[in-house]
Amino acid sequence: MQVQLVVARIGRAHGIKGEVTVEVRTDEPELRLGPGAVLATEPASTGPLTVETGRVHSGRLLLRFAGVGDRTGAEALRNTLLIAEVDPQDMPEDPDEYYDHQLMDLDVVLADGTEVGRITEITHLPSQDLFIVERPDGTEVMIPFVEEIVTEIDLVEQRAVIDPPPGLIDDNAVVAAGSDDDEGDGTRPDGARKGEPS
Repeated sequence: MQVQLVVARIGRAHGIKGEVTVEVRTDEPELRLGPGAVLATEPASTGPLTVETGRVHSGRLLLRFAGVGDRTGAEALRNTLLIAEVDPQDMPEDPDEYYDHQLMDLDVVLADGTEVGRITEITHLPSQDLFIVERPDGTEVMIPFVEEIVTEIDLVEQRAVIDPPPGLIDDNAVVAAGSDDDEGDGTRPDGARKGEPS
């Protein structure tokens, strides 16, 4: 069974030949957004779209899709999400990188085995990724996905071991259950990576 991952959002048209700017949401753009890639879309009525060409211009990725040859067609694609299907057994090349679906529902524990909760969401911020962890009492706490705090990801045992600094998982760090700290569209990039503390 394939897993669907949001890999990009289409931005504005570029030029008059059908190119669009793309907000990349994957750490593997060469693989997911290369020429010949066939991508599902949201809304579904826009796709599927086949990448015809891709190039980097002024630090931004530009794509042109098969059948889209002018600015009008390109503008019609604006804000469309591009979705790739991947095998759930696939792993990113970087050993410190994971796909979101691999981290969802992992048990979060302290080094001594004390239960903290369960990962219910991964939020991607510009500076770092956050685990949204549901506590046994139904409240939620945010755990930065950085090496100093998340010391181990064990996919076999389905757990994430954390070493939180004082105050991170006490009442001051708890957010209301069901809150949405993402960008508001309910989408995520396809990869989460341990980063440096911000």
